[in-house]
Amino acid sequence: MASTILLTGANSSLGIPTVDYLLKHHTESSLVLTVRDAGDQDPNTKTLRAVIAVYPEARVSIRELDLTNLDAVRKLARSMKQDVASGAIPPLSAIVGNAYYWNLARPMEMTGDGYEKTMQVSYLSHVALVLVLITSFLPQGGRIVQFSSDGHESGKNPLEKFPPKIPSDPNQLDLLVKPAPDATNDVTGHGFHRYANSKLATVMFTHALNRRLQRDSQLKHITAIVMNPGNLFDSRALVVNTPLKLILLSKLVLRPMGKIFGISELIPMFTCCRPSLYFLARLKTFSAKTKLTNLHIKNWTQRADPQLQPQ
Repeated sequence: MASTILLTGANSSLGIPTVDYLLKHHTESSLVLTVRDAGDQDPNTKTLRAVIAVYPEARVSIRELDLTNLDAVRKLARSMKQDVASGAIPPLSAIVGNAYYWNLARPMEMTGDGYEKTMQVSYLSHVALVLVLITSFLPQGGRIVQFSSDGHESGKNPLEKFPPKIPSDPNQLDLLVKPAPDATNDVTGHGFHRYANSKLATVMFTHALNRRLQRDSQLKHITAIVMNPGNLFDSRALVVNTPLKLILLSKLVLRPMGKIFGISELIPMFTCCRPSLYFLARLKTFSAKTKLTNLHIKNWTQRADPQLQPQ
């Protein structure tokens, strides 16, 4: 059945191979791909267009989306909602919130909307997309896939200096999007803390969303999933907005080690990750065991936990 898949961050390290996999293996779908800069002057978007060009019959649109601007997010979501209603594009079968942001090299940044940048790009804007488009899915439902990190769980990541935390007092929840000034000069520690908080918020939102979807007779066939893709050491994120020591570790140690010793199962690479992302986005139904929606897929050749096979 014809459907539409929305993928944010489509020109990213994970986005490009995922688009290639979808175009090759899921030809009946239309793809709406969002990027921060849709012009060919962006080398990553240019690479994305080259991948798409291999499939001349594909139904693909690249749309510029600045996730630091909530008005732009709502505008794109409402435009897609109208396109679905008018039949210009098929209903959604999946929303994949792949785009994210972190800053481990500079002090805290705020967006023009007045929110902390990591939290807005990685969490808040994706929530806005989902909530506007939630009624634009196929009648049979679909999948909302978002990404966590081991950083969302305290003590799991060596970059953690300050444990992630969601305020228990509802009156203090604004601190997630409008944090207090950093208490120290440790920009890497505070930057990773903000990133980890954005992933923890995503995990909690996914669980809350699933509870509400299951209570709605019209939306109960939509399933939200949050997955931890593991330590993807060929990610461009490890050489952008990161301290020099992490850049050198990625370029000179981790990537060469993965290639020399063939340890992609221990250090997953994006070309290994894309089938698993595709699998999760395209499963028709999940068993009841999917109450646990934070999936950490360690063995990419396995595609997903055996307990999560489609019914």
